[in-house]
Amino acid sequence: MKRALITGVTGQDGLYLAELLLGKGYEVYGLVRGQNNPKVEIAQQIPGLKLLFGDLTDLSSLLRAVQTAQPDEVYNLGAISFVAYSWENAHLTSDVTGKGVLNMLEAVRLSCGDDSGRIRFYQASSSEMFGKVQEVPQKETTLLWPRSPYGVAKVYGHYMTINYRESYGMHASSGILFNHESPRRGPEFVTRKVTRAVARIHLGLQEDIQLGNLDAQRDWGFAGDYVEAMWLMLQQEQADDYVVATGETHSIRELLDVAFRTVGIDDWEPLVKLNPAFVRPAEVDLLIGDASKAKEKLGWTPKVGFEQLVQMMVESDLAEQRSLAG
Repeated sequence: MKRALITGVTGQDGLYLAELLLGKGYEVYGLVRGQNNPKVEIAQQIPGLKLLFGDLTDLSSLLRAVQTAQPDEVYNLGAISFVAYSWENAHLTSDVTGKGVLNMLEAVRLSCGDDSGRIRFYQASSSEMFGKVQEVPQKETTLLWPRSPYGVAKVYGHYMTINYRESYGMHASSGILFNHESPRRGPEFVTRKVTRAVARIHLGLQEDIQLGNLDAQRDWGFAGDYVEAMWLMLQQEQADDYVVATGETHSIRELLDVAFRTVGIDDWEPLVKLNPAFVRPAEVDLLIGDASKAKEKLGWTPKVGFEQLVQMMVESDLAEQRSLAG
């Protein structure tokens, strides 16, 4: 039986990945941070998932986690991942999202001893690393130009993963994942913020939604599809870096179109208020990924399309809000 350790297991990716690996017969350990962590309850609902406590800023706790789990594969998904928050807390974002990768790599390297490739390592890199895009679409060789402290921290972790692969011969791969969403997405992210608000507006629980830049464009896919790409990377003989994306781009306006249409509202403009507080200090205007390498080498393609994804999220939020409203 293969064993895996997932950091950030309480996030949407961690939950979907844990379910995928458990379904494949893995023994799965998830790393969670701190006492009274409200998200622990979510992870405890996944049968068979074993939780360990640790912190990406504390190398000794990561070493203990690796020693306890004895993993064949480590998936480093843990991060402060809300981009807007990273401007408010650039130091903490750098410590967790950037240096946390170094700590996890070092814990794996030290645990491997003389057999540097014994534990296979996956790093969750991000399309936010492309930032002020230098090429459309973006691929693995596109110049990185991050536009947020989060993006800068992800670039550090990305290059550190490459450096450990090249310096120590570790089987360390990075997935440069473009935006991926699901009903499990945190409500602070714009997709879930929209789908939850649409559900509440439809049910008469909310009057409007406040948003920033409606013209920002993203390459949105389904998180459940994207975790399969992570697993496939660690099944390859050689470690490498892969863009994971749909190759389609959609604006916030299109997101609003589909979400409101799902509840039978065609004219959403009176229900959407523009708030300058939600405009980023440095905007990333257009992200669209070229995942041809992942398709060719991993045999991976996304299964869930944009409209299906948004409808899935709205319907999930409708059910949740009805339940909460009694």
